[in-house]
Amino acid sequence: MMKTETASAGLDLPPDARVGIIAGGGSLPVEVAAGSAGQGYAPFIILMEGEADRLPELCLYEHETLALEAIGSLVPLLKRHRVTHLVLAGEIKRRPRLTRLRPCLSLLAVIPVVVMALARGDDGLLKVVARALEARGIKVVGAHEIVPTLAAAEGVLTKAAPRDSDRRDIEAGLAAAKAIGALDIGQAAIAVGGRVIALEGIEGTAGLLDRAKLLRGHGRIAGKTRGVLVKCAKPGQELRADLPSIGPQTVESAHAAGLAGIAVEAGRSLILEGPTTLARANELGLFIVGLAAAEPAYG
Repeated sequence: MMKTETASAGLDLPPDARVGIIAGGGSLPVEVAAGSAGQGYAPFIILMEGEADRLPELCLYEHETLALEAIGSLVPLLKRHRVTHLVLAGEIKRRPRLTRLRPCLSLLAVIPVVVMALARGDDGLLKVVARALEARGIKVVGAHEIVPTLAAAEGVLTKAAPRDSDRRDIEAGLAAAKAIGALDIGQAAIAVGGRVIALEGIEGTAGLLDRAKLLRGHGRIAGKTRGVLVKCAKPGQELRADLPSIGPQTVESAHAAGLAGIAVEAGRSLILEGPTTLARANELGLFIVGLAAAEPAYG
């Protein structure tokens, strides 16, 4: 039987390592920075202009701000600060406008592959960026490798546990999430009463849960109670970036949508602000379960 690769293994950093963090929105960059510092590796933070939103916490560390359109200067910036390991952490809601990219020699070298990657979709872009950086001597690592406790454990993680009916929703939601993941559309689905009622699109998980709440409110799923949000890695997911994640707001929104719980892929999904997220789920009576990874992943 083939051993399934997961994203939960920690990373042994050499003594002279310097961790850099490209910081987008949300709590993930903050958790990675704290984890790195806690291991004795003071991080260097690249604040993505207009995207990073936890500035008071991130600016406690050495940092610089970088516009998306100045991404061509990223490698020289990392080299100046002797970064050896780089983490892509947090949400970046927009892509750089190619017509506004600031020209430089290092950018000219990668424009063709970036254009090709944009045409291939999100995961294609992430893979190309990672390979381009590693070709220039900077190792790209996952947030979970710096902070292994971010990765969801397998099994029921809350006081509440799924019922048999919830298990059927989990199976339906997982199959649907894998299907749209294979098309690089999204990473999540919601199933109610054994039937998939909503799929994640460009609006992300927050928008998906808002749609489920509206469907419930408008009576489109009348007579159907409970339901499950399922999130999983895309087939062939680049494990060093853009892993599916949940956090306290996911729990709040799932509860508001009338769902009974959340299922994520163990080892290949992140639980942000873990203690807070699980405590809030317990308060609201929701379950959170880590599912055994369904298939191998390739980074």
